[in-house]
Amino acid sequence: MVENGRRRAFLRGMRDGVPIGIGYFAVAFSLGIAARNAGLTAFQGFLLSWFGMASAGEYAAITVIAAGAGYLEMAVVTVVANARYLLMSFALSQRLAPDIPLRHRLLIGYSITDELFGIAVAQPKPLEPFYSYGSYLVAIPSWSAGTAAGVIAGNLLPVRAVSALSVALFGMFLAVILPPARKDRVVLGFVLAGFGCSFLVSRLLPGLSGGSRTILLTVALSALAAARFPIREEDDARGT
Repeated sequence: MVENGRRRAFLRGMRDGVPIGIGYFAVAFSLGIAARNAGLTAFQGFLLSWFGMASAGEYAAITVIAAGAGYLEMAVVTVVANARYLLMSFALSQRLAPDIPLRHRLLIGYSITDELFGIAVAQPKPLEPFYSYGSYLVAIPSWSAGTAAGVIAGNLLPVRAVSALSVALFGMFLAVILPPARKDRVVLGFVLAGFGCSFLVSRLLPGLSGGSRTILLTVALSALAAARFPIREEDDARGT
C-alpha cells in the first residue's frame, strides 16, 4: 500500500515536472551560451547546472569565472545569490511528516529550485518526498542538458533570440501562483504586494542583488502574513 502511494506520487511529480523541464531547457540554453563565452566546455556546463541548479547563482559563478576570480570569491558570490533556498528548505521541512528520515529531508533540500518549490508547497500535507523526486527527475536533467546544448551552440544564434526563450520561465511562475491566488484573496493580495515591493526595492536599492531582494521580501511579507492572517490549527491539520 505504501509502495503504491509512493509510485503514484512519483508519477504525479514527473507529470508536473514536464512543463518545468521544458521551460528549464529553454532558459538554460542562454545560460550555456554565457558559459561558453566564459570558456567552459559542454561537460563543465552540464556539471555546473547539475550541481548548481540555480540560474542566478550560476550566472554569478560564470561571471566570476570569466573575471578570473578565485574559488573563495566564487563560493561567497554563489552563497549570496542562492541564500533564498535556505528559506525554501525550511518551508518544505514543515510540510513533511515528522517521521520522514533525514536522508529524504537532505535530498529534498538539496534539489530545491523556485519552480520545484512552488509545485511542492502547493501539495497537500504531508508532502510525499517521492513527489519531489519525480519532478526532480524530469526538471534537473532538462536544466543541465539545456546548459550543455547552449555551450555547444555557442554564438550561432543571436543573443536576443535566445534570451527571448526565458519568457517561458515567467509563464511557469504564473502557473504556480495563479491557482492559489484565485482561491484566496489573502494570497492574491500578498502576491500583488510581492510584485509591487520587488519593483520598489529594485528602484530604491539598485545595488541589492536579486537573491538578497528575494530573501528580504520573503521574510518581511511572510512574517506580515503570518501575523495578520494566521492559519488555524484545525485548518493546518486538514492540510489547507
